[in-house]
Amino acid sequence: MDYRDLKIGKYGLPTWDALIPNVLHYLGDGNAKNSKMIFKDIADSLNLPKDLREATYPNNPNANMIEDRVKWAISELYTGGALERPSRGVYKISSIGKGLLKLDDVKLTRNKVHSLPDYVNHRNELKERNKIKGVAEKEDVEDNNDDNFPEEMNVIDNLITQTDKYNNEIAANLLKRIQDAEPAFFENLVVKLLVKMGYKGPNGSSKVTQKTNDGGIDGIINQDPLGTSTVYIQAKRYKDDNVVQRPAIDGFFGALSRVHADRGVFITTSHFSSSAISTAKNFSIVLIDGIQLTNLMLQYQVGVQVKKHLDLFEIDEDFFED
Repeated sequence: MDYRDLKIGKYGLPTWDALIPNVLHYLGDGNAKNSKMIFKDIADSLNLPKDLREATYPNNPNANMIEDRVKWAISELYTGGALERPSRGVYKISSIGKGLLKLDDVKLTRNKVHSLPDYVNHRNELKERNKIKGVAEKEDVEDNNDDNFPEEMNVIDNLITQTDKYNNEIAANLLKRIQDAEPAFFENLVVKLLVKMGYKGPNGSSKVTQKTNDGGIDGIINQDPLGTSTVYIQAKRYKDDNVVQRPAIDGFFGALSRVHADRGVFITTSHFSSSAISTAKNFSIVLIDGIQLTNLMLQYQVGVQVKKHLDLFEIDEDFFED
């Protein structure tokens, strides 16, 4: 394949969406492959001249441009459910991706990927997150790293807005990763999160219950050494369309009653129905849905790490005063 046969974007390189067919065909054999190998092999297959193959971003000389666009295509396909991630840094084609391969390459477009149900759910989730944060919707762009900043906004407001948008994207991707993980991983995660939030106290204890006899309780946090103040946790790792209904809240309340508990936290990766919310309020059960969960994970840095610190300076007026 010659790169000049593809749609060309900024810097004279194929756009990320032009590489969608390449990624699907490369993974079409069904084998799981390392992401770095995918980036390199697809980039090498485009017959780029040396200067374009080795081109990096002006503000990030460590990032190879064409491999970054392959990475972006993989990310979008993964978000749309066309790729699976069986382990860290490893991807394979899914049944949805195999279905896409039945189409002509000219139909494997950005719009096609963005119309996949999983991708639509992802965008709707981002809209909800941005609405909560009061952030304007992010415009769709052909190439990543090419966002234009509104000129009328001052620098600080613009940085805050762009940071919120970026972190909302990370939170949405984090939720998908959690939904794809094993239930036991999720149960350990929520206990770690509540401990990080301070529920264990300085001398308390925490544990995940045994699967065979948890009785509807997935985690327990004792807030003091004697266990006189205890938080009981139920964790449900559900997909977005599997809404937690009232019977699940009733069942958790029954489990709390059996241990004479007066407080419980029900955490899910999906959402709660209106009847579940009203029932939990009557039972004094705290509910945390997927959006709240991942926002808390970012706030308390559980499962994430700070990527970059930016220092903004201003004149120290006191320094210049007599």
